[in-house]
Parts: sequence; structure tokens; C-alpha cells
Amino acid sequence: MPRIFETPNALFAAIGEELGASDWLLLDQPRINLFADASGDHQWIHVDPVKAANGPFGACIAHGYLSLSLVNLFLPQIVEVRGIAMGVNYGCDRVRFPAVVHVGSRVRGSARLMGVEDVPGGIQAVIRVNIEIEGQARPGCVVDTISRYYPA
Repeated sequence: MPRIFETPNALFAAIGEELGASDWLLLDQPRINLFADASGDHQWIHVDPVKAANGPFGACIAHGYLSLSLVNLFLPQIVEVRGIAMGVNYGCDRVRFPAVVHVGSRVRGSARLMGVEDVPGGIQAVIRVNIEIEGQARPGCVVDTISRYYPA
């Protein structure tokens, strides 16, 4: 269940706070293959299980940008801002891929509200999302997302 903010201005009171975590998601080979098709990145470390088994990671790994794209799935599970006419993804800062995500791994997003500021017509929030890998200390992706919320 997401952490709910009744208005965009309510975000100001939560700066620096952990917002919670999403559900776990299995990153299986079919999902990795679909991302390869969508992105055009068919590098063997992602899509050739036989060759990847003998490669540097011992198995296929998810694309870094697949891990990043999961923020769009996980963030609404973590935070909900109400009282808005519209919310938009404004961009990202500081994208990193600290650990590889092996095929068959379970991942989830966890988030911390890093900052909030007024922008013309709305509120801008920076939320750091970690794409956690079950059983591993290092995340597969860390990104500071920038969202804008425009009040209703």
C-alpha cells in the first residue's frame, strides 16, 4: 500500500523520510527478452543463456535500463499524491547501476523523499529510488527521480 499524501504541499513535511517499498517482482528471461525487443539491445549477456553461462556473470543479466524502467512500475506502489490535476515525470538525476541483476532475481523499489520545492504552478519532488535485489546488499539501480505535481 502506498504512502498517501493528501495534497502536493504535504510532501514538504516528509523531506528526508523513507517512503516505503514496492512489491517484489521476478525478473525472468521472457521479461528481459521483451525489453531487448523494445529497446533493440540484444547483447548476448542479456538474451543468450548458453553463451551468458560461460560469460563474466555466469548467466544472463537484466539490462541496466530495464532496472531503471521499473521505477515507473514501483513508484506508484510506494507513494500516492492526491489532490492533483496532473503529475508528470520531469526527469532523473544520478542514475547508477551498482550491481548486476541476474535472470531469475526478485527486485523491488524502495524510496526516500530527498527534496521538495515550489515550481511555477506546482510542487517538484525528488525521490531516490533503489532497485533492491533480494538477498543482495547492493542495489541494481539507484536513481533520483524528479516528479512534478500540479494541484487540482
